[in-house]
Amino acid sequence: MTEGVGKGRGDPNGRTRRIRVERGASHTPARLGDTEELLAHALGRATTEHASTRRDYERTRHRTLTRRGVMWLGQTCNLRCHFCYFLDRIEDAKHVEHPFMTLEKAIAICDTLRDFYGNTAIDIQGGEPTLWPHILDLVRHCRSIGLMPTLITNGILLADRGKCEEFRDAGIRDFLVSVHGLGALHDTVVGLEGAFDKQMLGLRNLQEVGIPFRFNCVMSKAATPYLPAIARLAVETGSNAVNFLTFNPFEDQLDAGVRTSENVPRYDEVRGPLSDALDVLEAGGVEGNVRYFPLCMVDERHRKSMYNFKQLSYDHHEWDYASWNWTHEQPQRSRPGETTKPYSLQPRMRTAPTLQGVVGAIVRFAEKRPALLRTMRRGHELVSRAVAPPPSREALYWNNGELRATEHCGYRYSATCEGCDLRRICDGFHGDYAEMFGTDEATSVTDAGDVSHPTHYIARQVKVVELEDEEWALEEPGGEASATE
Repeated sequence: MTEGVGKGRGDPNGRTRRIRVERGASHTPARLGDTEELLAHALGRATTEHASTRRDYERTRHRTLTRRGVMWLGQTCNLRCHFCYFLDRIEDAKHVEHPFMTLEKAIAICDTLRDFYGNTAIDIQGGEPTLWPHILDLVRHCRSIGLMPTLITNGILLADRGKCEEFRDAGIRDFLVSVHGLGALHDTVVGLEGAFDKQMLGLRNLQEVGIPFRFNCVMSKAATPYLPAIARLAVETGSNAVNFLTFNPFEDQLDAGVRTSENVPRYDEVRGPLSDALDVLEAGGVEGNVRYFPLCMVDERHRKSMYNFKQLSYDHHEWDYASWNWTHEQPQRSRPGETTKPYSLQPRMRTAPTLQGVVGAIVRFAEKRPALLRTMRRGHELVSRAVAPPPSREALYWNNGELRATEHCGYRYSATCEGCDLRRICDGFHGDYAEMFGTDEATSVTDAGDVSHPTHYIARQVKVVELEDEEWALEEPGGEASATE
């Protein structure tokens, strides 16, 4: 069903209509059209003969831990993406995380990321950050302190070329644009008629004013058949990278009935289109990354693109676990109150396998109670520090990634996984997914040899290195510059 939405901050070109689909239902429109026609329409709006000269980036297979932070300005948005982790907070104007925070608080968070955590880049999220009245001031501030700013955006306001020029002049590094389908499919998934056409015009504007961009795409059931076409769109518009994200039950998606077999695809359904999409990106010279997908569910040639919790820290466009732990806490995600004291990443004891299900359930219960969750995590860190010797920095990040998978998200292994060569670097199946579909899709990889380091496959991937990151991102541990392509 649709309903009118008046002209406002998220609707620069006039009246649009909100599309509402029941949570947990299918988001595939009844009439969508031929894929080639949809892609041709998209390219007609998004490509241009007047693109500014593209930057010539260094590229490398060397892997170092990321220095990118993240922040949430407030859960105010002009869309209603059905898989959004914060959808309830976006729709509830009374929720403490709904309103945008003050500029002063946002600056304080960014200063902490730079000064305490040593972050050199930041992903700025909303809700929708382009709606925030002070966003240009924050972009300028981030650039001035050496915290290179990226905005994660739905791209609707970028349909205004003047707005793009303002972001360029303020010092934006790039945009991460959420492309979740083609044409009416994208509109239905995000809940607004005309959203896709505005987004495509935004991509054209970014090319013409010279702002780099990347794509985010959630692999919902509706979007899965169109992954290869989205990859072609990325290649033709000059996207630097595409991130394909598994639709996971984080935050507000934990509610019962929100994720169903109507909107969550089985891994077997994703496998073919995802493989084709990665092949398109490889042929087009565009970096392709996949988040939270079992390694056994892709062909060996594509495992270099698989980033689960054990690999995330080695992607410079992903978030530093240390600062992410801090900014994820509710005082850093809401308007009222002061920020809490920052703290370093600490080792945490692993829970015995027989207790992981119980601990995971307790953690997911606490996710809805921020003060309780914060107390639990701090207590866990204190006990772990008292009984365990300090690990290396790299091992610390491995430990944190494993705990995020097993205890925060309830990932589990099937009996088939026990004999798999990749078990030590794969998170397995998300607990929620396993409850919905089981784990029978898992296969045991037995021809890979002794695989224990998280970078075993991702070290084969050629990745873009931003100009400001070259000094540390290209340097080998011994001080020598790594070979680049």
